[in-house]
Amino acid sequence: MAHPNPLPETSPLFGLYICFPDPGPLERIGSDWDWIWIDGQHGQIGYADILALVRMCDLIRRPALVRVASHEYGEIGRALDTGAAGLIVPCVDTPEQAAQVVFAAKFPPVGGRSFGSARIGARQGRTYVGRANEEVKLFVQIETPLAITHVERIASVPGVDGLFFGPDDLTLRRGITVDAPRTIAMLGPDMEAVASACRRHGKKAATASSNPELAAYAARSGYHLIAAGSEVGFLAAGSAKASADIRATTAPK
Repeated sequence: MAHPNPLPETSPLFGLYICFPDPGPLERIGSDWDWIWIDGQHGQIGYADILALVRMCDLIRRPALVRVASHEYGEIGRALDTGAAGLIVPCVDTPEQAAQVVFAAKFPPVGGRSFGSARIGARQGRTYVGRANEEVKLFVQIETPLAITHVERIASVPGVDGLFFGPDDLTLRRGITVDAPRTIAMLGPDMEAVASACRRHGKKAATASSNPELAAYAARSGYHLIAAGSEVGFLAAGSAKASADIRATTAPK
């Protein structure tokens, strides 16, 4: 049996970024999006939450990509054993680090991932291991100037399926404040460096942008995955608008 919710090959795919550990918001709005980014690096999400959120992604038939908190071998293996369609690994700055991540995320002979039945094996049978290296995608995050310097070599590492451009950490390390407006002039060259490396080495490019101009630029540049917003952001924006609307409607004339 193939993976129940693999990443489609069509581009671009627009994703929902999940910060809360509660699967309720994902159940309600997840099907509006093409793929789901479950963030186990920042925020409140732990292992049990990741498992519950991946199960919810299966229920709504959307591929789940889990971002782990580190390059640690055991953490990467546990995240993959939930049955996620892919993995996002932060702060990969060098080809050596990329190779270390591949070792943890891919089964032999590509890597050294430990085999265990876990959830995915219980659903698909023990032979899932023969398909996992191809079906389950590994994205490494390019989010520092050092990573941009090494982007071609990182993209060339066997077992890396894609590069995920991270604009926030990169701009911080370039001395730009997090509240500065994000523009094509600011991010375009780095985004193109990632996209070009992916094209040359046959890898997928991914990024996050709730900025329509940058999202459109990413799509034109060939980015496969674009995370367009989070449940936290949509909740805040919807609440703020509803509050403003009701106050304007009921204000004395």
